[in-house]
Amino acid sequence: MLTVLQLPEFHALRTLTPDGRLLFATRTVRLFAYGFLAVILALYLSVVGLNDTQVGLVLSLTLIGDAVISLPITIIADRFGRRRMLIVGAGLMIFAGVVFALTSNITLLIVTAIIGTISPSGNEVGPFLSIEQAALPQTTTDKQRTQVFAWYSLLGSFTTGIGSLAGGSLASLLQSAGQTELNSYRAVIVGYALLGAVLAVMFTRLSPAVEIAPTATAPTLPSLFGLKRSRGVVFKLSGLFMIDAFAGGLVVQSMVALWFNRRFGVDPAVIGGIYFGANFFAGLSALAAARVAARIGLVNTMVFTHVPSNILLILVPLMPTLSLAIFVLLARFSISQMDIPTRQSYTVAVVDPDERSAANGVTNIARTTASAFSPVVTGAMLNAGGIWLSGPFILAGGLKLVYDLLLYRNFQSIKPPEERAS
Repeated sequence: MLTVLQLPEFHALRTLTPDGRLLFATRTVRLFAYGFLAVILALYLSVVGLNDTQVGLVLSLTLIGDAVISLPITIIADRFGRRRMLIVGAGLMIFAGVVFALTSNITLLIVTAIIGTISPSGNEVGPFLSIEQAALPQTTTDKQRTQVFAWYSLLGSFTTGIGSLAGGSLASLLQSAGQTELNSYRAVIVGYALLGAVLAVMFTRLSPAVEIAPTATAPTLPSLFGLKRSRGVVFKLSGLFMIDAFAGGLVVQSMVALWFNRRFGVDPAVIGGIYFGANFFAGLSALAAARVAARIGLVNTMVFTHVPSNILLILVPLMPTLSLAIFVLLARFSISQMDIPTRQSYTVAVVDPDERSAANGVTNIARTTASAFSPVVTGAMLNAGGIWLSGPFILAGGLKLVYDLLLYRNFQSIKPPEERAS
């Protein structure tokens, strides 16, 4: 009889190299920081004087700037050094946190949102994810790749949830101690900048083994965005991921926190608790994804688990009470993240090793760009009030269902190496 530590999930962790374990640690610090900030970000912008439409605009510009800054960083990462580019990304986190903490001037906030690295959703932004995903397969085996990505996703969900709980709780404690809302939120933003500094130091500890071997490059083929042989499949995936990302951007954590505040009047500590629970369940679903994918395949797992979660998303604003809305949201998160490790694993599996950073960069930037336009739409709906309060959830769920159908039709027959072998 297998012990817990002998289960496939735990065996995958034992295959990780020291660099792989360090990448897990940097993921922990970064996602804690993102969750820490995201739960108060929209509330902070509202307190400094922005209306809901303006808040949505700033968050959209944050994501647009992320796409503009991150794409060139990820494209050149394999040539100029993955570790070096990760440190640059950490520097952009520090810059954004410091400026956001020091000013309430909307012009400076917009400029910083474009240049710096800030996550309105609590999820990955910046060049980190693309580069780390490219390096992770080099720290384990093909057989363990999806399981490693599942743990990577689970860790991110858990630490985002803990960060959300910590950020909301800190703001509420400071307010209870007599601090203004503005000062309590600024304390959280300063903490975000400090965590960016910790992240920069951690990236300096990565070894040369995370870099791409020079012999893996094939310069004889023309390159577009760092892509050569894998260009067709990456561009098609990117187009589909943009639909999913635009839909997801309608319900980013910062805007949903604002929605709960507008609809039910809940304070930051309660919102942080909601997202702690949501990310806890999301993390568990991500870990289960690898085992499901081993049975039915990566694409099938991405689609068949996504459909019911999107139906639940549509139901959230239709709930008449806070407790029911929280219950449906948690139910949705309990299955919603199973497509993330499978999507990440699938993307790096169907492209050549020397194009992984570029492929991840293009697909992730496509997602970020599409999601950048969503908070403006959500902000306008929340600002309109009335029946429009339900709009972001219903529109997001509907578009995600369209994405699921198109993904299945276009990629069900394209198998990763481990599925072709079986």
